[in-house]
Amino acid sequence: MSPIWQTTRFAIDLRRPQVMGIVNATPDSFSDGGQHADTAAALRHCEQLLREGADILDIGGESTRPGSPAVPLEQERERVIPILREAVRLGVPVSVDTYKPQLMQEALDLGADIINDIWALRQPGAAQAVAAHPRCGVCLMHMHRDPQTMQVQPMQGDVVPQVLLFLQQQAFYMQALGVDRHRIVLDPGIGFGKTVEQNFALLARQAELLTSGHAWLAGWSRKSSLGAVTGLPVEQRLHASVAAAVLAVERGARIVRVHDVAATVQALAVWRAMQAAQATTTSTEGTP
Repeated sequence: MSPIWQTTRFAIDLRRPQVMGIVNATPDSFSDGGQHADTAAALRHCEQLLREGADILDIGGESTRPGSPAVPLEQERERVIPILREAVRLGVPVSVDTYKPQLMQEALDLGADIINDIWALRQPGAAQAVAAHPRCGVCLMHMHRDPQTMQVQPMQGDVVPQVLLFLQQQAFYMQALGVDRHRIVLDPGIGFGKTVEQNFALLARQAELLTSGHAWLAGWSRKSSLGAVTGLPVEQRLHASVAAAVLAVERGARIVRVHDVAATVQALAVWRAMQAAQATTTSTEGTP
């Protein structure tokens, strides 16, 4: 796996796990819908996430919770573009969470660093929009079916090899279009058409996904699977979300996409300290 995620303006060093802070410019997100739906509130939230230690900002204008309706292009654009214009001035990589190629193109023209696509660039024209850009990063996510039906008929069988094969194929396709592998990150799509058991299988067997040779992003934050095992509503899933993020990093994820940046940053600082002590101990034991 490359230690670098090449994006439009930044070569992101993945040797240190990166925290991607979620900026939902939507009135109906499953977790924080409406809290940052206007431009000023969203920008205040961006600045707050950076103070808390976010490495990357991920701006989205369409909810993809199970059963959510599709948002028209112009409406999504009105939510995302004003925030993006200001966010690219904050000095950190900015990702745009969209599957619409027209919005991808406009976002890239405005300086967006990363396209984060739940459809893994399968919408007509999306792959070409990213491939035409010389440097932008891209996150390809696995989703079974679509947001309207994904949990009505979730995946069947062993999801780990299915998810791996799909994302490998999408990554190979993008590389065939000329996108350097260092620009590509993969996301197993926790909760997107998988059962609770399947989501935890993806976490427990994450090492199998790493055989792709690409860096992986994990998006467990406040997901319903955490609610299923804790019995807690979405607004009370902070501790479970942090635990899942640390477990994902422990198993090789290099980016975690989270709502609760401060708590995640603190938890990963503890994890890194443990890793450093472990490395020192191993080195000392090996000294004659």
